[in-house]
Amino acid sequence: MNEAINQGFVDFSIDEKGIATIEFGHPLSNSLPGKILRKLAETITEVGNNDAVKVIVIRSSGNKAFCAGASFDELISITDLEVGKVFFSGFAQVINACRKCPKLIIGRVQGKAVGGGVGIASAVDYCYATSNAEIKLSELAVGIGPFVVGPAVERKMGLSAMSQLAINATEWHSAKWASENGLYAQLFDSEDDMDEEIGRLATVLAQSSPEAMAALKTVFWQGTEHWDQLLSDRALISGTLVLSDFTVNAINAFKKK
Repeated sequence: MNEAINQGFVDFSIDEKGIATIEFGHPLSNSLPGKILRKLAETITEVGNNDAVKVIVIRSSGNKAFCAGASFDELISITDLEVGKVFFSGFAQVINACRKCPKLIIGRVQGKAVGGGVGIASAVDYCYATSNAEIKLSELAVGIGPFVVGPAVERKMGLSAMSQLAINATEWHSAKWASENGLYAQLFDSEDDMDEEIGRLATVLAQSSPEAMAALKTVFWQGTEHWDQLLSDRALISGTLVLSDFTVNAINAFKKK
């Protein structure tokens, strides 16, 4: 269990055009232990404040799942409220880092996204995906709820779509449905085609006015200034629910499948 919690990485690179690429990964379908969440938030903030960076691309490793969301190994190890709140605050930190980042962020979703993975896709400013990038907010199925990522998903897709995802928590929703509801800007049949388009847009943005893009970013996120407190409060709800017998039993049952 501790081995899975301690695995994973976050790296970044900056090319000569000022395009920064942040990549995260974990051997368990790019799931997100607390350590990776904190590192990802710190990296987004660091890269966003680098004057050499003009635009940011966030991606995950491999060519299968984009992100499996919360690490079940870590969830099952949470035994008190404070630890639970700290863990779920990691998702809040990533979303708020995207929100406060003065640079536009492009998302690259190459496969399925669950829970916090949908939250990351929602928190970027422009998201590309492959046609097999299905999404699911599975939290209710294990006795929690998408309380922390919910505001980001609702902001991007609307309350109706977010509610459908949150309530129908065991079913996958197609990439086409996600695109039609505003999560994905464009879908591609291959990763190569997606990467070509990402490179094109990132290059155009890298040559655009930094001041204008920063101003656009502020406008896009208007009305979210209270999210530091909101997402902290939401993390407390999830941190409380994760301690329930229902959640412990549900996660153990899921891990045995």
